[in-house]
Amino acid sequence: MDRIEQFSIIAPDIGNIFRYMSIATAVPLVVAVIYREWEMILPMVSVPVVLFLLGTLLVRVPRKEREAPLSAALMAVALIWLIIALVSALPFSLGLGVSYLDAVFEAMSGWTDTGLTMMRSVEDLPRTLLFWRSLMQWLGGIGIVAFTVAMASRTGLTQFRLYRSEGRSEALMPSVVATGFEMWKIYLVLTAASIGLVLLSGIPLWDAVNIALVAISTGGFSVHSEGIPFYNNPLLEVLIVPIMIAGALPFKIYYLLYRQKGVRFFDDQQARLLFILVALGIVVIAWDLITLSATDLPTAIPQALFMSAAAVTSTGFQVASPNEWASVTVLFLSMLMVIGGSSGSTAGGIKLSRVVLGFQSLLWWFRRMFVSGKVLVPFKYDGKVIPKNIADLEVSRNMLTIMLYFLIIFVATILVMHLQPTPFDSSNVIFEVVSAMCNNGISTGFVSPDMADSAKVLFIMVMWIGRLEIIPVIMLVMGVLKRFE
Repeated sequence: MDRIEQFSIIAPDIGNIFRYMSIATAVPLVVAVIYREWEMILPMVSVPVVLFLLGTLLVRVPRKEREAPLSAALMAVALIWLIIALVSALPFSLGLGVSYLDAVFEAMSGWTDTGLTMMRSVEDLPRTLLFWRSLMQWLGGIGIVAFTVAMASRTGLTQFRLYRSEGRSEALMPSVVATGFEMWKIYLVLTAASIGLVLLSGIPLWDAVNIALVAISTGGFSVHSEGIPFYNNPLLEVLIVPIMIAGALPFKIYYLLYRQKGVRFFDDQQARLLFILVALGIVVIAWDLITLSATDLPTAIPQALFMSAAAVTSTGFQVASPNEWASVTVLFLSMLMVIGGSSGSTAGGIKLSRVVLGFQSLLWWFRRMFVSGKVLVPFKYDGKVIPKNIADLEVSRNMLTIMLYFLIIFVATILVMHLQPTPFDSSNVIFEVVSAMCNNGISTGFVSPDMADSAKVLFIMVMWIGRLEIIPVIMLVMGVLKRFE
């Protein structure tokens, strides 16, 4: 199958996704009207108009009467996220006059829920763009395809493959459309509850809405350059922690708790591991801050709680600068960021399910090494015995993804150090690359508008690759370079 034929199969579905996204991306226009920011109308309207026109053009592509192969779905999802970021950069470039590259960086950071920024002074941004940044993270948290599948109310193999290719694996209901609806119900309830919780801290409604949108989506953009420390509100910092954790837990838990009253919260392996990692982070980071950084106990404990939760949940909020910490503390925080949150959540990183599966796989391999080849060693996962042929395949895929994550982090770190010579400690550079790859957003200050353009392009690619969990981007590159099934 050649490239044109393969594209014609998937083009109408991509077009429909763009047209539905044009509706969602028009929401910031309401903010522009409310706050009378008339100068932002044209820059902001460029996004829904371009997406709608592009979507209409793609919908008219003659469609082949066959289902899209998995390779086409993977390539389509990678292309969708890239184009959305390129188009979403227009308001920053047209409305603020910043370079288009910086604007694309901001948009990619928004849609991928990363939270790294190219804006020198967030306070100087119009409220329309501040809300646009928050909305990108909120929509990106649930997923572009997951959003449009629910809106379109269409099901089928193509929609299912697009949904799975985006990194979503939960199956709450028999059809992908029903699952999409359930995901959105849960997401909206969590968002409303988050806004109410943040309001208890006493901050204004505008700030509370923006904080809640990016906290439940485990994003990290802020309406102030100082971030959360701007408010000097310890209660706010405490209230944000459960919101970040709620966004990083598998949404399947909320569905089961609602549908089945007998389900226990900590029966889920990912939920247990998430809380264990947060607790471990509190102990280790607090100890390091006290012993290595001479931080007093009343300061160390809150910082350790907030930063460990932000790292594990891949939320870019921070109440301290890792640049001021000991290198070993920075590397430990990097480890938490690499692991990330749960599969089926808004969090980034390798995902807790892969860590659990990877650990169980290693134990399974070691047990098989020390027994006779004729002895069948069962592989158990989540309380179920998995057939050997399926177990071998899934374990191999899981370990491949983990290896690719570390390989890309290693290569990207080396490239960044060559492209952007810096006085920063190497541990801080590694930390920044991990933050981008795992869509976290916590920063040591290395990522800034003063970076070389080549380094910015590299970070944009790393955020894109990390959000789609590598394989779709690899498939897109292979599809562009060569013809294949």
